[in-house]
Amino acid sequence: MQAILDRTKEIKLVIFDVDGVLTDGSIIIGDDGEEYKAFHSRDGHGMKLLQYTGVEVGIITGRTSRVVEHRMTSLGISYVYQGQKVKLPAFEQMIEQLNIKPEQCAYVGDDWVDLAIMSRVGLAIAVRDADPIVKEKAHWVTEAKGGKGAAREVCELIMKGQGTLQDQIERHF
Repeated sequence: MQAILDRTKEIKLVIFDVDGVLTDGSIIIGDDGEEYKAFHSRDGHGMKLLQYTGVEVGIITGRTSRVVEHRMTSLGISYVYQGQKVKLPAFEQMIEQLNIKPEQCAYVGDDWVDLAIMSRVGLAIAVRDADPIVKEKAHWVTEAKGGKGAAREVCELIMKGQGTLQDQIERHF
């Protein structure tokens, strides 16, 4: 575990996939064609806490959804790339905008489309219920499943490794 915590020390950006990572992968479409997703509230709180510590949070997702736009706006996340069937160009654009190196990034994914980015970052993370190939390629696998607290677990891991977790806990007393 210490090797994973060591990998967190230089992380300046954590990027999350959406379907299967911030959600359980279910895509609910109403009769009106509107798409619905369920997000875990503690995941969102973890993402906000991580931002308070100075670590940027980004989203790269293959689908396009107004629900994702609304949720990320409410969390103050401005690096949101939707409709990215091939995710690597969005990743490269994001790190260029932030003027950081790939090894200063963590990426959280669950399926094959995430592998190209995972192979380039300093900390590649798979959620517990990710595809077996993705878990094999990850540096670390969460205990929680996608959409069930995995993002919060990642945020706490980064804060613990960077020595900012206790400060964030104490803010709530």
